[in-house]
Amino acid sequence: MSANRYLSPEIKEQIRQKANYLCEYCHTSEKWQYVKFTIDHIIPLNQGGGNNRENLALACFHCNRKKSNKIAVIDSETNKEISLFNPRKDNWKEHFIWSKDKLYIIGLTPKGKATVNTLDFNRSRVINIRKADLEINRHPPPEDPIQQE
Repeated sequence: MSANRYLSPEIKEQIRQKANYLCEYCHTSEKWQYVKFTIDHIIPLNQGGGNNRENLALACFHCNRKKSNKIAVIDSETNKEISLFNPRKDNWKEHFIWSKDKLYIIGLTPKGKATVNTLDFNRSRVINIRKADLEINRHPPPEDPIQQE
């Protein structure tokens, strides 16, 4: 079941506004994209998540596709399960920073690293978009763009 098909336009807009029109995972701006971002179920419906606002996040197509129904992954180094970043429970700045050149997202914690790798935050296409946006002062996004509930 797709959140985008079953949520009212008002709820979708509230989620977009709450996210400041940024993907709540990789912080790509929806404003400069051709296609509106999707509404992601942070906890998938088939794992007990609901359609309530606390379980919905704005996600770019790529983060949404890569995340799929995952809420955790196995860390290849420790062989332990690591939860993925949850934009309703976790603070972005505690788990991620921008590289010095502002092109790459670096995971600071095991959760941040797992999310960067699983959602492929630094894929070549997004790096090219960040470079172009940096040149015209559209990147990086403003500090603390997404407010915690």
